[in-house]
Amino acid sequence: MPASFQALAERGGVSPRLAQLLWLRGIDRPESLAEYLSPGLRYLARPALWPGIGQAADILARGLRSGGKLAIWGDYDADGVTSTALALQVLRHHGYEALWYLPDRREEGYGMNAAGVERLAEKGVSLLLTVDCGISDVSAIARARELGMEVVVTDHHLPPEHLPDATVLCNPKLADCPCPSLSGVGVTFFLMAELNARLAEGGRPRMDMRRTLDLVALGTLADLVELEGQNRILVKNGLLVLAEAGRPGISELKVVCGFAPLASLGAGQVIFSLAPRINAAGRVASAETALELLCAGDCDSAADLARRLDDYNAQRRREEERITEEAVLQAEASLNEPALVIAGKDWNQGVIGIVASRLVEKYHKPTLVLCADGETLKGSGRSISGFDLHEGLARCAGELESFGGHRMAAGVRVRPEHLETFRAHFFEVVREVLGPDPVPAVQIIDGELDFREASNFVFLKELEMMQPFGVGNPEPVFQSPPLLVRRRRLFGQQKNHVLLELTDESCNITLQAKAWRQARQFPADIEGRRIRLAYSPGIDMYNGAASVDVRIRDWKMV
Repeated sequence: MPASFQALAERGGVSPRLAQLLWLRGIDRPESLAEYLSPGLRYLARPALWPGIGQAADILARGLRSGGKLAIWGDYDADGVTSTALALQVLRHHGYEALWYLPDRREEGYGMNAAGVERLAEKGVSLLLTVDCGISDVSAIARARELGMEVVVTDHHLPPEHLPDATVLCNPKLADCPCPSLSGVGVTFFLMAELNARLAEGGRPRMDMRRTLDLVALGTLADLVELEGQNRILVKNGLLVLAEAGRPGISELKVVCGFAPLASLGAGQVIFSLAPRINAAGRVASAETALELLCAGDCDSAADLARRLDDYNAQRRREEERITEEAVLQAEASLNEPALVIAGKDWNQGVIGIVASRLVEKYHKPTLVLCADGETLKGSGRSISGFDLHEGLARCAGELESFGGHRMAAGVRVRPEHLETFRAHFFEVVREVLGPDPVPAVQIIDGELDFREASNFVFLKELEMMQPFGVGNPEPVFQSPPLLVRRRRLFGQQKNHVLLELTDESCNITLQAKAWRQARQFPADIEGRRIRLAYSPGIDMYNGAASVDVRIRDWKMV
């Protein structure tokens, strides 16, 4: 162990192994270590450091005090729904009711549209606040301004070359700021915190903004933004609030996911259990159900809404499985290509983004999955670490009706007659960037770890201090010594998960390890053989009893 790790460990009060893991993540000073391990709310950046926040708060406060009618234009995904719920919560605390508008994914698509703006104008709206959208909606915002509305845009997506003529734009990508990767609900949080202070100047008590951090954690984790800096502070504290289950909708959502209302959840449990049910509403029905859940005032009404979201999620999963099977058949016919551009006529546009993620996971190629949407094809794309998807699509803009997104995920629209031309051009761009040969998936290893150390609960508790894990803050992955496979068992409704009983003969410790959706990769004759794992250890608190949880990332025969 290098002396620098030892010194960092001593000054930070942690073990040398944890100091090494943090050093590998760029945390090499005691001050950085303290903020990383204990990211308190005192580390949140001042509102003045965020583009447009102060001006936007002034405009909204002035408009509300003068009797202006406010509407919130949100989005149908978890980031947009939590943003809308957060804004409504703060406004209601101060005695203001606002209208809200969540577009229909299938009928209206993402973002703003002039027809919706006109409907709001007919209801007397003079103030329009967008959350998690708006930065690219030039024509819709122009229409709102024509109708006499003050328009405050809060968004976090990449700004276009020509910005909309809003009254004020709040987007962390418009200028230097503490966290360019802030989620949509993160931007909403900072604006509403500042508006909260403005509205309290009239004598009404400030709302405790900590009460909204469960929404911030849920929306931020669902949007898969980098969990660094400000995002890490918001999510770490938000998970604590989420565990308190003070919001009836969150409490009942945890119950339908199989958790106790007061259970402490990790980032992965939020991402893979809570967030999909919030997203499912907008994918197969209406996002309004998810918003009603998050704004519910009692557990009885919230329980009914949570059960509905659970049903929507089951429907979404069935659709996803069907489309994935059909998409895999197309992908298998394109294995020599550097990317995948796959289309189906009757595919549900609400799940094609998930299908694209599944294909990237399986084939490790930039992937676009498209479906029919009126006279055009609408697509959702996901990428791999070495390819900037937004930049790649920009180079193919001549064949596209529209596109938007960021480095790892994007949306596209293309006319059917231009699909083959676009596909060929896109493949050419990907080859130019990634080279002619397939890019193998690379598993980063943080070091060697035998089962004796993996069973040390002191070390496992230290690993928990590194949470939440996600993009920008990956969970540590270790390589095992040779392990004897004593037993292989498949589980899950479709028997697509595998559980291995493994013995580390160097210390004579046996642990159980799980691999999700990888049953086919572990042959039945693996029992009695020796393998090495790339794995992540943790603590499982099933039924209140602590045990070692081993999650398999990769494996190879010895």
